[in-house]
Amino acid sequence: METVLLEIKDMSVSYGKREVIKHCDISLREGKLTALLGLNGSGKTTMLRASCGLLRGRSAVWRVCGEDAYKMNEKRKAQLISYVPQKNTIIYSISTTDVVAMGFNPYLNFFSTPSKGQKEEARGVIRELGLEEKADADFMSLSEGQKQLIILARAMVQNAPVMLFDEPDSALDFLNHHLILSKIRELIHREGKCGLITLHDPNFALEYCDEILILKNGRVRDSFMPGLLSAGEVQRKMSLLYDKIEILEHNEKFVLVKSI
Repeated sequence: METVLLEIKDMSVSYGKREVIKHCDISLREGKLTALLGLNGSGKTTMLRASCGLLRGRSAVWRVCGEDAYKMNEKRKAQLISYVPQKNTIIYSISTTDVVAMGFNPYLNFFSTPSKGQKEEARGVIRELGLEEKADADFMSLSEGQKQLIILARAMVQNAPVMLFDEPDSALDFLNHHLILSKIRELIHREGKCGLITLHDPNFALEYCDEILILKNGRVRDSFMPGLLSAGEVQRKMSLLYDKIEILEHNEKFVLVKSI
């Protein structure tokens, strides 16, 4: 039986008087990549940010790797949870390798900096993502897609058991869509981490994720593992979000198409 690495019960998040997330439960297990699907404005980003503590929410239970997250300091949270946002917030000149090496910060003392060995490890992750020639480049000179890959590399170096991704493929071209999602899935499966990822395209969720959560009007309406269901069952569940669709099966994979 897989270990639950992130457990949240009865999560609610409000902006002023407007409740955006309404009494949601999340349970993420080791070795599983879970997609969070929802239409624009459904609260996907809000749920991710509240799950790692970047937004203040209300939850009856918030446990990470068996520990009460409410009792953790920020350093401990960063050791256990990594977060890859839709857009990076770095707006100053810094080398690509130094950006990736920031992933070591949760393990360093306040005045310490990454060691030579840690920077070499950062370079290795950059190489793994196919950007070796950019290792010494100024981060600000990279394309938006390259920047997103480097932010993923930083999360890989951070090595937290719980990984949250907010549309990490949003700035990528077709080939890099598949590169980043395959790397995320491989990392989660190989190292026994858990991942929660928001995706704009439901077909990427069907192809790369072990489980899918359906978020609608601030509530988790359903959760399912596509690999255990028939095409008809997947279609019924996806129809909670998408009108006039059909689920086809090709090479043992499901594909969502709009029906005529």
